[in-house]
Formats: sequence, C-alpha cells, structure tokens
Amino acid sequence: MRHFLFKSITYVRAGSLAACLLVLAVDPAHAQKITGTPGSPSATTTIDGQQLPAPDPKFGGVIKNDALESTPWWAPRIVPPKDAPNILLIITDDAGFGVPSTFGGVIPTPTMDEIANEGLRYTRVFSTALCSPTRAALITGRNHHSAGFGVISEQSTGFPGYNSIIAEDKATIGRILLDNGYATSWFGKDHNTPAFAASQVGPFDQWPTGMGFEYFYGFVGGDANQWQPNLFRNTTQIYPFKGQEGTWNLVTAMADDAIDYISRIHQTQPDKPIFIKYAPGATHAPHHPTKEWVDKISAMHLFDDGYEKLRERIFENQKKLGIIPQDAKLTPWPKDVLKPWDELTPEAKKLFIRQVEVFAAYAAYGDHEIGRVIQAFEDIGRRDNTLVIYINGDNGTSAEGGPLGTPNEVAFFNGMNEIPVDVQMKFYDVWGTEQTYNHMSAAWAWAFDTPFDWFKQNASRLGGINQNMVVSWPSRIKDKGDLREQFIHVIDVVPTLLEVTGISAPDMVDGIKQAPIEGTSFAYTFDAENAKTASRHKTQYFEMMGQWALYDDGWLLSTKVNRAPWEGFGPANPDPLNNQVFQLYDLSNDFNQTTDIAAQHPDKVAEMREKFVAEAKKYQVFPLDASFAARIAAPRPNITAGRTEFVYTRPMVGLPQGDSPVLLNTSYTITADIDVPEGGAEGMILTSGGRFGGYGFYLKEGKPMFLWNMVDLERLKWEGPDALSPGRHTVEFDFVYDGLGSGTLAYNNFSGVGKSGTGTLKVDGKVVATKKMEKTLPMILQWDESFDIGSDTLTGVNDADYKPPFPLTAKLEKLTIKMDRPTLTPEDIKTLENAQKAAADAL
Repeated sequence: MRHFLFKSITYVRAGSLAACLLVLAVDPAHAQKITGTPGSPSATTTIDGQQLPAPDPKFGGVIKNDALESTPWWAPRIVPPKDAPNILLIITDDAGFGVPSTFGGVIPTPTMDEIANEGLRYTRVFSTALCSPTRAALITGRNHHSAGFGVISEQSTGFPGYNSIIAEDKATIGRILLDNGYATSWFGKDHNTPAFAASQVGPFDQWPTGMGFEYFYGFVGGDANQWQPNLFRNTTQIYPFKGQEGTWNLVTAMADDAIDYISRIHQTQPDKPIFIKYAPGATHAPHHPTKEWVDKISAMHLFDDGYEKLRERIFENQKKLGIIPQDAKLTPWPKDVLKPWDELTPEAKKLFIRQVEVFAAYAAYGDHEIGRVIQAFEDIGRRDNTLVIYINGDNGTSAEGGPLGTPNEVAFFNGMNEIPVDVQMKFYDVWGTEQTYNHMSAAWAWAFDTPFDWFKQNASRLGGINQNMVVSWPSRIKDKGDLREQFIHVIDVVPTLLEVTGISAPDMVDGIKQAPIEGTSFAYTFDAENAKTASRHKTQYFEMMGQWALYDDGWLLSTKVNRAPWEGFGPANPDPLNNQVFQLYDLSNDFNQTTDIAAQHPDKVAEMREKFVAEAKKYQVFPLDASFAARIAAPRPNITAGRTEFVYTRPMVGLPQGDSPVLLNTSYTITADIDVPEGGAEGMILTSGGRFGGYGFYLKEGKPMFLWNMVDLERLKWEGPDALSPGRHTVEFDFVYDGLGSGTLAYNNFSGVGKSGTGTLKVDGKVVATKKMEKTLPMILQWDESFDIGSDTLTGVNDADYKPPFPLTAKLEKLTIKMDRPTLTPEDIKTLENAQKAAADAL
C-alpha cells in the first residue's frame, strides 16, 4: 500500500481539529506535512521517503462495540511536497551535438529552440555512447554498469555489469516519484527490459510498469518500425495502425497518447503532479518520417553540397551562437574511413542526399510532435510549474548504416554493412516508407556530431558521448536564453529531480537496502549566480565495448578508436584494458578534443589509467569485453535456453525474438500436422521475423512453402508442386547446417556462424523440394517482429506471396520444432584455442 503515512506520526482524533497543518519534527528539508483534518478522507501528507512504500500507519480513530460510538479514520493520501513541479523528461535517440538548430545544426528544431530561449542550453551533457546504457543511467542515477547495462540488452552477458537487469537495489526515478504521490508514465522507447523477459510470460518487473511507471505506451526493444511498430500499452500488445498502414505513424500517435494522458490526469485530479519520460524513436534507424516532413526538408536543399560542407556550416553556426570557443578547430576529414564527397559518383550523391533528407525530416518531425506535448501543459494551465528537460540524443549520431547507408538496418546486424549503391537505388523512391528499415551513410553522422568526431558506440571520442540539452522551468529559471557549460552526465538527472521536487532518495524500497545514487544534482545551474560556477561533477569514466575514457576535472584520457561501429564482425581486442593507444586532452583549452598531449604528460596518463581501473572496479565495469557482434549471439537465460524441442498445439502470436526458438547456426526440423478442409487451405503455419529478415512456413493456394527472407535482398523458397488434398497431412522442413555453430564465438572466432546448409521440404514423408543455402543469417532476425503460429502479425516475410495476417485455414493439430545444435569436439576446441592464442600473440 503506497499511499499511507509512517507509523511514527502522532495522530489526532478525527473531528477534534478544524482543517490544519501539522509539521513533524524531522529533517526540515523533508519534513512530513499533513494538510486537512487528520483522519478525514480529504487529508493529505508528504513523507520523508526513506522507506518505500511508506509503512501502513496506525489507525487513528476510535473503535467501540458499535459503529455509532466509534470514530472512523482514514490514512492521509500521500502527495509530493508543496509546489513540486510537473516533469517532462525528453530524450531523443542517436542524435549528435550538431543535429538540432538549437546548437548550430541546419535541421529546424523550433521546439528545442523555444525551450532554450525561455530557459537554458547546456553544452557539456554526457551519455554512455549507446542507447539502453544511457537510458538505464538516466532513470536510476547510477552508472550504466552499476545498473547492469554495460551494453544493450541484446548483447547482454552473464556478468553483473552486463546482464541488462536493473537490480532491486536501484529503484528508478519513476518508482521514487510514484511512491511520493506523482502520476508517472513512459512514452516511446523502452530498451531497459531484458530481451529475454519481453514475452507475455514475463516477468514484468523489468518492464516500465514494473519499475514505477504506472502507464506505458511504446515499444520494448531498441528500435521499431514507426509505421507498424511492435507496440504495447502497459504489457498488452496493441495494433492501432491496422487499416491505416502507410499513413499512421508512431511519432504522432505517441504524442497523441501523451496529450490524452496529460488531459486525463489533470481533469481527474488537477493538483496531482505529472512525471513523463518521453522517448521518441527519432532519430534511431529506421528513419520513418511522414511524406509531409520529407517534402518540407527536401524543398530546403540543406545537403546538396555534401557532408564536408555541412560540417563546416554547422561549425560556423556554433561559433556564431557562442556555444563553442571562437578559436576551436575541426579535426581533419577522415579520408581513410569515409570517402570525400567529391569522390562520389553522381548516383551515390543522389542516394546519399535522399538518405540524409529523410533523417533530417525524422528529426524535425520528432521535434514538432514534442512541441505538441509541451503545449498540452500550456493548454491545461500548468506550464509555468513544469520542468522540461530536453536531451538531444542518448549518444552521438549512429554510423551503423556503414559508409554507404542501408535500406535495411537488419542487414548491418548480420554483417552486411556495404550494400552497393546500385542495389540501394532500387529503394530510392520508397526510402523512409514502410518498405524500408533505412539508415544513412556514416559520413552524414560524422558531420552531425560536429564540432566533435566519431560516433555512437565510440566512448572515447566526444562525438559518441557529448550531447547537449535545453531546460526550462518558467516559475524557477529566470536566466532565460543563457548558456551553461558545466560537466553533466545523464546520471545527474535523478538527483536533480529529487532536489527540485524536495523528495529524498529512499534508503529502503520493498525492504531492500538501496545502493547510493552516483550522480550529482545540477539544479544549482538553474540560478543566474551560478552560471559560471565550476562543475560539481568532477570525475566520470566511460566504457563501451572495450573503448574507454576517463574525465577528471577537465582532463580526458581516451583510448584511440580501433574499430569503426560498422566493423563488428571480426575478432575483438583480447586485452582492451592495456592493448590501447592512449591519448590525453585538456578540455578546458581544447573544447572538441583535437590536440593529443599524451606525449607531453606521461605521468598524467599513468595516473589517469590507474584512476580508470579504480572507477571500473567500483562500478562493475570489469571484465572488459571488446566484442560487438559476438555478443549478439551469446547465450542468455531466456525461456528457450537448454531446450531442443518445442511443441505447439494451437495458434499463438507475439512471442518476441528474445524468447523464441532461434533457428540460426543450427540444424532443425519443423513438423506440422494439419487437417485440410474441403476446398483446400492456405495461410501461415509458422513465421519469425518479417519484411526485413526472417522465415515463413505457409500454404499458398494449398501448396506448402518454406521461405527464408535474407534481409530483404534475396528470398530462398522451397515449394511443393501440388496443393494439399482435404484431410490430415504432415508437412516438414528439415535443415542440415554445415557449420560449427555459435560456439566458436566464445573463442573470438566467427568461423562457425552464417555457414551453408541444405533444406528439404517433405509432404507426408515424401521429399518434394531440396535446396542448398550457400550462406545463412549469422546473428539475428528482424528484432521488432515476433514468432507467430497460425497467422502473421505486423509485416510479412514475402509480400509477393501474401499479406498479413494470412490466417491458417487448415486446422493445426500439432507443430513441433526440433533443433540439433552443433557441438564443438575436443579437436575443434583445440584448434580454436590455438587460433585465439596466435591472434593474441600477433598483437
């Protein structure tokens, strides 16, 4: 029971006092205050918040033998401290420093501009370099490894800093505010629910609704098709886009839902403060703006002169705005990594401009819809006491489209990161629509991270970790339009919110002792007299996939980038702590990390290396792991772990990839016993994935078919020659895999994955089709699609054959999946160990 007062309060018999205010003798900053007549239904109280939920109070009325002689008594309703603000915490996705117009970018972001002009803009706001790690830090006030999110959940491993589980001793800001009387909600991207706990089996304690957010409307994973998302309201999957495919878009829909939520809470209880975490999918791939926004941006011709000119233009804008030093210099264009614009073919230039215009439209569209949500607080008359924190990006701009961009991000995660321009041009006219899962050339990402360099994933370069932010709170922040340059990390948001609301960090939650909050409040920066005050956050480590850095009061020790984000499918650095080139920067004189002074200060380098090790030990950073793709295929404790046989006897849809049988890098047999009615049958027997990568086993015009969608670039089909006659039939697809399997990844070796195999389709025991696959998908299917039996949700694996939901009109008697995963022999292991040792010795 979360809305009761502590037992330690001395209660007054109801009716004995008129409406009153009692202030208890506790810490004045967090004194408990009762408002109204104690014991009456209208009484409210604040709590000291040290124990959540607040313990049930002692009954304060009078109980006799009969009700007429007794006095009823109600526990006061818990409310936040007086004048606690509404809070709108906004974080966009995969957006570097130079994306918004507010910080010198060319993409119009008038909402962010407006918040900056009525509040403050911040230039030294730091992320973790990757999506869900930043978000875990944001909602817990602890470092991402402390919160279990050293990497995204889809790469989680069995170590405390990397298991993607936010432990019970790290209650989120949602839970703290909820138990102190706030209405709490979360819209948009989650990505802090373990991928192996995302099914309807649960458990749901790591879903937003289980972490203190009473209402959730969004998607659970790292990204989503904005046209047909894997969308949830609380823990129930919903399909509001049905019948509106290609016109309905989540960016607008989630703003609509948030506005409705704000209105409902206000109309129901106008004095209840509202906390919203608002996390749109923009601008993470796929870039899915509406045509209206693409047309607006295209008409502006912002990118016709290429990415190098764009970078220079943003840089000059930033100097004009005074948000970077006038003497700052850009690092050279990385010609060895990204081809200069004037070396591109005309066709490549045309494609690349299309890619970036769609990205820019997505950013502008997202900012516009954020403006509608902010306006909702204005419309209900509560904007003056609403704190808006609008963080641009959870990391730098993403380069995961590779040097050439891609029409399908799923291809990148399967090692296909340079799809030829002529192949991509086939998608030119539908770029950004429901027909693509698109991403842009990494060269644009480099430009959008101006004045810094490198990208998302690069924790040792400011382009990956230095975000920006605007904050407004009309009733409190009076220094309108000013600049703040103090060092702030996303872990600082939680202590800031606690300070401004007057709510304590709890000591106990659900009987569990809480770990200390690791961030530092930046509320002091809201006051004009502190505009130039030194940062109170002095030291901060950074680490992501073996690249790391340490900030220490203006100094930055960095490891030199040794892997571009799209180069994740080879052997990883076996010693990421020491096998590094170390660089040193003085950020107080070198704003954008251009001049390495490590050679001049070897003692400082040594000192900071030692300090990083101390921080790493303190915050669960060890063991360091430099792998990327290998961790995607790593085993996890999902509900399929250890199982080799799965049996289903009735249709079922919506099982996410992380909790369904994985048919990659293994031999398997799928057997369906079906009963075909008179007149024949069609429909989906089994599918996993969708338009951008997956497989389907179905009947088309009565003929059995098995199809592998190879990331929308190729489709391999096994087809029976004849329609099935009425009656019982057994249809079977058997696949024999030729490789050693994903076990080789444990030895830093990719030789076992993505290999060939032979598929055989059988009907009633008779072979009707056999085909060899020369290569298979090595890592992942389309992650925002599900494992479905008896029909197909969201997108289909082959639009030419059917349109979802394509229900099976035969009766499914039984569906069996059996897997025969490869097992490494002692000889295999010895060979792999020798290869691993030789690679390490060669370093």
